Amino acid sequence: MRELVVGRDFFGIHPWRTLDGEGGLDREMQEVRAALESNQSAGVGEIGLDRLKTREISKLMREVFETQLKFAFELDRPLVLHGAKCWGDVVRTVRSMRPEGYSRPILFHGFSRSGGLLPDIAALNGYVSVGPAVLNDHATNYRELVKAIPSEMLLVETDRTSEDGAPLCDILAKTAELRGVTFKELEDATDANTDAFFAA
Repeated sequence: MRELVVGRDFFGIHPWRTLDGEGGLDREMQEVRAALESNQSAGVGEIGLDRLKTREISKLMREVFETQLKFAFELDRPLVLHGAKCWGDVVRTVRSMRPEGYSRPILFHGFSRSGGLLPDIAALNGYVSVGPAVLNDHATNYRELVKAIPSEMLLVETDRTSEDGAPLCDILAKTAELRGVTFKELEDATDANTDAFFAA
């Protein structure tokens, strides 16, 4: 329910939590709201929709996602989003609910859809994170996506603990290679994007 991301807390109910049943999350939703209200710098995440663990998006999953989006919009907080195998649905939902005047950054964590959604994500003040999949020599479509992400939207992540995940420097090095820039150039660009994301 709680993530610590480079000095900023994020509170939210992950969509996988909704797979445990069709109820029992009211208290947890209240706890998320209370945590956000007591921590003025906290963001909302990781929240979203998921078709990786389940074939259909349940009513509960959608309700939990939309309620937490409302928290972010009402309290004016940044977002970290999850959308495994349903990024189009996530983007449409955010776009339809996002109030005029909301300009906080939104991180599309582990984004792995085609580049066709990148203009929509850019219009939402979105960032896209590149993860360990970039190290997979068979992930040709993902590597093409990595090359297409605009520099000002690009972040890198491990999505794992340091004990069992790919080192961030390996992900950064492969991303730089694919994009035809030096490690230092990409490091500087992603550092600047990280600073912009957390400063907002």
